[in-house]
Amino acid sequence: MGGKSEVPLIVKGKRLDGRKADELRPIKIVAGTLNRADGSCYLEWGKNKILAAVYGPRELHPKHMQDNTQAVLRCRYNMAPFSVSERKRPGPDRRSVEISKVIREALERVVFLNYFPTSGIDVFMEVLQADAGTRCAALTAASVALADAGIPMKDMVAGCAAGKADDTIILDLNQEEDNFGQGDMPMGYIPSRDEIVLLQLDGEFTKDELEKAKTYAMDGCRKVYELQKEALKKKYAISKV
Repeated sequence: MGGKSEVPLIVKGKRLDGRKADELRPIKIVAGTLNRADGSCYLEWGKNKILAAVYGPRELHPKHMQDNTQAVLRCRYNMAPFSVSERKRPGPDRRSVEISKVIREALERVVFLNYFPTSGIDVFMEVLQADAGTRCAALTAASVALADAGIPMKDMVAGCAAGKADDTIILDLNQEEDNFGQGDMPMGYIPSRDEIVLLQLDGEFTKDELEKAKTYAMDGCRKVYELQKEALKKKYAISKV
């Protein structure tokens, strides 16, 4: 973010990938892709490819980490070494720890943790291929995986980002816009409750630009939310006899 592109990112109202300013990249969500997980989700968002898996509720070890009043939600976001063009060093780094933390805090707002005292719920998010917007995509996949696992929740969280490139507010930044744009605003949103549970900001926005970016991100989250529901309906649909 904040770099300088050699070519314009927006030409005659069209972005480099042909999208309009308020248009999402193609999204594919499949629930229940891993047999050995309690719940799982595979998501493709643009060129992003992400797997999410949920295990639990189960007894939490070591026992000193247990909470007698509620379950402990543990989230691990990780980028595979081969997920980016230049091989990433294996293991957690500051960015993955930070993203794991903000996703956990967002999901804690919807999961009924008090139903499972002394238990642990583990959410793993593995980025197989990265192309900007991975935290929103991972949050989206994790929500579907939790629902697939039958974890009681108030609702799912949908993630989507808005941003700014060539002095234009845009929805769902791609890699070039993320690298060379002027701003990025990832959001986690619960449409049914009109509640924002994750909001970060990188770059500079005027007040009007910020409001427009917020509107774009919320609208994007609503569209993603419908895709989340469709993925679950597709898995659990009962064939009519």
